Amino acid sequence: MALPNFAQRYEAGDAWLASCSVRPDLVREAWTNEALAPIASGSHWLVAEAQLATRYDALARIPVELRGPVLADLVQDKLWWLVPFEAAEELADVRQLRVQPPGWSLRCPPTGWHLDGRTWLTRPDGSGQLTDPAVLAAAIGPGGYRLPAEAS
Repeated sequence: MALPNFAQRYEAGDAWLASCSVRPDLVREAWTNEALAPIASGSHWLVAEAQLATRYDALARIPVELRGPVLADLVQDKLWWLVPFEAAEELADVRQLRVQPPGWSLRCPPTGWHLDGRTWLTRPDGSGQLTDPAVLAAAIGPGGYRLPAEAS
């Protein structure tokens, strides 16, 4: 069985990410030109922002199956989680996170590349899965996320 080529492997994530923009054609054009594509939050998700150096450990505290897309900027020392709309209210008291308002543009590389210091630590896979704000808040907190007792 032949393995899919690089472009095919990430196409579902790229298609979903581009569809989150009001102008998917401009997103694709930016990526074709090897540029970051600005995608405004608010129509499909919000963005929870944290400092990369001090919050990277939260990523490891969230099981892969509960993680939505996470983008990192190594130069700007930023992490961005794609979260559902209710995240603004649910994460309001988490000092280490800043939920950006609807309409805020996240400059994104395609899912299979790193570009201008940005890379997907958890890539969009096309499913539309986002990180649950309660899970994210628990992972950011001092004890980290723990599976509910009934799941153990």
